[in-house]
Amino acid sequence: METESDTIIDHGEPVRQFSIMLPNRVGALAAMIKLLRSASIEVIGLSVQDSRDATVARLVVSDPDSAEQMFIEKGIPHATCELVVVAMRESGPNLLQCLDTLMIAETNIDFAYGLMPSPEGHAMLAMHVEDYEFAVGILHQSGFKLMYQTDLSR
Repeated sequence: METESDTIIDHGEPVRQFSIMLPNRVGALAAMIKLLRSASIEVIGLSVQDSRDATVARLVVSDPDSAEQMFIEKGIPHATCELVVVAMRESGPNLLQCLDTLMIAETNIDFAYGLMPSPEGHAMLAMHVEDYEFAVGILHQSGFKLMYQTDLSR
């Protein structure tokens, strides 16, 4: 008997996001980006949320395995999560279609932000959703172009 999990198609390795707590001081984010670049790791997506004492930087990078290794070696506390990334042909109309598709499927988006343009020049939307596999399946069935880590690793 085929179960629901048997029907899930593996489309690729999910995009990984790092959440890093930075001190809320001038140059902290630039220092983190320089550290990554020193290892030939490029930042593809960035979202920053600051408070009076600390800043949470959410990063999508070109080489998450090397970035995680570096964070561990340097003792940089971090957390990771999987993101659904959608390439938008037309950012305005496609954004609304994407959000409507997820709303009709009754899937919550925890947070979302734009990424740097894809190699083809498409705008990309990164989303953390309550059920990654379900959202990927719904968006794929609805004809959206989904991006995976190998698509973003330049």
